[in-house]
Amino acid sequence: MQLKINSINHLAKAAAELLPAIAEKKIIAFYGEMGAGKTTFIKALCKQMGVTEVVSSPTFSIINEYKLAAEKKIYHFDFYRIKNISEAFDMGYEEYFFSNNYCFIEWPEKIEQLLPPQVFKIKIEQKGNERIISWQ
Repeated sequence: MQLKINSINHLAKAAAELLPAIAEKKIIAFYGEMGAGKTTFIKALCKQMGVTEVVSSPTFSIINEYKLAAEKKIYHFDFYRIKNISEAFDMGYEEYFFSNNYCFIEWPEKIEQLLPPQVFKIKIEQKGNERIISWQ
């Protein structure tokens, strides 16, 4: 499946259209080049899911946590700065990935071998002023 957006003003609509595809999937990996809009799209998804807190890039903290209704959470990862896979082990990634909470992962390429088979993959490509969001 694929969505095309040509304005940041269309992100909310794109996020709303994607939510049914995510459904009950909990581990969501976001692929895309630097500046493609991964964090911006995650902000739109979080807003659609009811997050009222500020959603920001966890580039330096590696993980941010956002609250949802009914004691559920979204863990937002940015693995761009990790140097090797052992850093993911050191942070206890398993506790997050298998918590039955949502895990939104930026730069999943850095930890590809740790992703569970049921991961939902979203790719964001920038072509001129247009963003192409595709998933499988």
